[in-house]
Amino acid sequence: MTPPLRRRLLLGSLSAPLLAAPALAQGWQPSRPVRIIVPIAPGGATDLMARMIGERLSPVLGQPVVVENRPGAGGNIGAQAALQAEKDGLTWLFTAANVLTANTALYGSRMPFVPLRDFAPVSRVGVGTLLWVVNSQRPWRTFQEQIDFARQNPGRVTMGSSGTGTSAHLFFEKVKRETGADIVHVPYRGGGPAIQDLVAGNIDMMFDVIPVLLPHVREGRFRALAAGSAKRIDYVPELTSVPGMDELLPGRGVDALNWWSIVCATGTPEAAIAGMHAALRRVLTQEEVRRRLLDLTILPTVDETPEAFGAFWRAQVPIWQQLVEVSGATAE
Repeated sequence: MTPPLRRRLLLGSLSAPLLAAPALAQGWQPSRPVRIIVPIAPGGATDLMARMIGERLSPVLGQPVVVENRPGAGGNIGAQAALQAEKDGLTWLFTAANVLTANTALYGSRMPFVPLRDFAPVSRVGVGTLLWVVNSQRPWRTFQEQIDFARQNPGRVTMGSSGTGTSAHLFFEKVKRETGADIVHVPYRGGGPAIQDLVAGNIDMMFDVIPVLLPHVREGRFRALAAGSAKRIDYVPELTSVPGMDELLPGRGVDALNWWSIVCATGTPEAAIAGMHAALRRVLTQEEVRRRLLDLTILPTVDETPEAFGAFWRAQVPIWQQLVEVSGATAE
């Protein structure tokens, strides 16, 4: 039987089946190297996915694909870099959901662009969830033990994230609100630096995407205390005993799901957008790519058309903006 979380993720992508890949759109073939901008530091899940997919896109597009990290301002710096490039189909933004949905609410009048206006949709590439982990040298054996300690010792527990306004930060703030735990948020410029500090014991915990955390759980450096999804992550053998949020915080509505996508500046030629969509479909039907993404606990996802992704994206914006409001998170 399909595990509950995977079933829910699959339902989210039924409108985007991974079918046999069509040829690239006629009239478009990049004539120079293609650039994919990742708006966070190297080492995080978004960066890992972008590099893996970029490597496979290169032979499909017939040009080198260069992944460029431009971290800062919750992903806004990298997004602006993509907007400032020529609209010639050679520059693309590979980002998690927060930049396209939550940042408008987080940054308010300081938001330098309007995502739905200034970016054109191409497709999602994957869907996943979060994992609550602590340094294995810390004494907490369960989620409740850590929450109780944080309540009794305000400000003593520190949580590192891949940046202010990321899905990790927003859902972390929601858990804090629902539990009353006083845990200090320490934002980093990407998941990689935060993980390094958690390994070193400079921070106590992270609540972030699974791909970058699971290797450390497997090797005993981190201890997993909670799944961010409502249900258990029962398709990952090492995590089947880790409770989900419905068990830990029943009735609180915590269900942390994230998605990754490729977009480009509005005004990019339609042929280029159609061509990149076709290339992504071709790459994400490759068995090795699908296996590697699933090994990272990411469900490969391609929307049926760029327009279908655009409709999904528009529906997601109020959900994430409400999450910002409920969590009380603000951009620093």
